[in-house]
Amino acid sequence: MFALNPDVVDTGTPPIPAARAWMTRYDGAHGAPIDLSQAAPGSAPPQPLLDRLAAAAGRPDTARYGPILGDDALRSRYAAEVSTLYGGRIAADDIAITAGCNLAFLAAVLSVARAGDAVLLPSPWYFNHQMTLNMLGIEARPLACDAASGFVPDPAAAEALIDARTRAIVLVTPNNPTGAIYPEGVIARFAALARARGIALVIDETYRDFLGTGANRAHGLFTDPAWRDTVIQLYSFSKAYAVPGHRVGAITAGPAALGQILKVLDSFQICPARTAQGALAWAIEGLSDWRAATRATINARIQAFQAVLQACPGWTISSIGAYFAYVRHPFGDERAERVAEALATGRGVLGLPGSYFGPAQEGHLRFAFANADEAAIATLPARLKELRL
Repeated sequence: MFALNPDVVDTGTPPIPAARAWMTRYDGAHGAPIDLSQAAPGSAPPQPLLDRLAAAAGRPDTARYGPILGDDALRSRYAAEVSTLYGGRIAADDIAITAGCNLAFLAAVLSVARAGDAVLLPSPWYFNHQMTLNMLGIEARPLACDAASGFVPDPAAAEALIDARTRAIVLVTPNNPTGAIYPEGVIARFAALARARGIALVIDETYRDFLGTGANRAHGLFTDPAWRDTVIQLYSFSKAYAVPGHRVGAITAGPAALGQILKVLDSFQICPARTAQGALAWAIEGLSDWRAATRATINARIQAFQAVLQACPGWTISSIGAYFAYVRHPFGDERAERVAEALATGRGVLGLPGSYFGPAQEGHLRFAFANADEAAIATLPARLKELRL
C-alpha cells in the first residue's frame, strides 16, 4: 500500500455527514425530524435569479474559461457594493471571485503562510478552517473565546500568542459556530495589532448580510487608505442569495496578496464557475429588497429561537446571531457528542456537538436554524425538555 499524506490522515473526517447518520436511527415518534446541523439557506433563490441562472447555463460563452480572478462584471459590481457598505474605496482590481468561501480561505492562507507557520484561529472555530490549516501543515493556534466574553476574541490575548512563526490572525464575524458579532472597536484593535506585528488580518464575513437589526457594516477597516497592507476580507454569496450549490465566494485584498492569490486560484480552480457570476452581478442591486426581507426573516428566527429556549429548563443560549445559536446543554460533564447523538436519535433534532469546533467545548451544542421555519422551532421545547441520557 502506498503512503498517504500524514497531514491529511491526521485531519478529522467532515463532521456533518457523520452527524447526519444519527438521524437514520430516529423513529419519528416526536414529529418530523429537524435538521439544525448545517448553515443552509431556508428558501430557494427568487424566480428572477433562477431565470438568469438558467439562461446563463444555456449560453456558449459561459462554457468557456473565464479570467482567473473572476468575470469583470461581478468583480466591478461587488467592489462597488463593498465601497458603499464600508465607506471605503474598493476597486475591481482588489477583488477575486472564488469557488466558494472555503476556497477563498485556502487561497488567502496560502498567500501568507506555509507549512510550519502558525495562524491564530478563534476557538471555538469553524471546523473547515482548522481542517484546511491542518492539511497544509500550518498550526491552527487556538485563540480561546468563552461565554463570559460573549465569545468575542481578545486582542491582548492574541498578542500574547504571536511569535516568529505567526503569519496571520483570523476573525469570523458574525461567527460560525457561536453567532457572536464582534464589536467594531475590537476589530479595529485586531487590525492595529496585525499591522504593528507585520502579519495579515484575515476577516471572514460570510454572514455579514445577517447582522442584527439596524447594523449595516461590521467594521470601518476599508476607510483606512492603508488597509491593503494588512487586511484580507472573505465573503460568500451562498447565504445572502440562497445559492450555496453554485459555490461563489470573494476575496478583497491588496495587490501584493492578490498577486499570490491569483497563483493559488489558477492552480485550484483555473477560473470560478461562470454560470452564476453574471446572474449575481445583476442580483447585487436587483435583489436588494429580497435580501432585506431574507435578513428580516433570519432576525425573526433568532427571536423565535430565543423565546423557545426560555421554555427549556437547563438549556441556555450562550451566544446567538446570524444563522447560529451556541447553546449550553443541561447534562453537566457529559460529552457533547453523546448529548447531540441522543437528541438526534431519540428526539429527531440534529445539532452539532461543541467538540466539533475545537477544545474545551463539551458543554455546548451548535444549532443552525436558518433553514427551520418558526413552526418547526416551536416544537423544540417538548423535544429538549424530555431528553434523557
